[in-house]
Amino acid sequence: QVQLVESGGGLVQAGGSLGLSCTTSGRLFRNLLMNWYRQGPGKQRELVATITRGGSTRYADFAKGRFTISRDNANKTVYLQMNSLKPEDTAVYYCNARDVFSSDEYWGLGTQVTVSS
Repeated sequence: QVQLVESGGGLVQAGGSLGLSCTTSGRLFRNLLMNWYRQGPGKQRELVATITRGGSTRYADFAKGRFTISRDNANKTVYLQMNSLKPEDTAVYYCNARDVFSSDEYWGLGTQVTVSS
């Protein structure tokens, strides 16, 4: 089992920045591929960014150049730094973990990000 706890959400003006954290516990963090997803009002959940066990990253087009995903294996934490935020970035942001060996998948409860215009 893996427990995920997100933090760092809040209210920010357009153009501002927020940093999210996802702290994990349980299974070996180094076995986990980590993702950030988001779900905006009335929208489907969508993938924001991925970081592999080796630190390779991938981003959704809307996140490229503005968001940065990173991981700290020693502290079992993954981060999402979001800059130049837009009102359309308003969403609940979820941390997701996938064990690359068992394919088990885990979700956090999410953290609300609201960007005012």
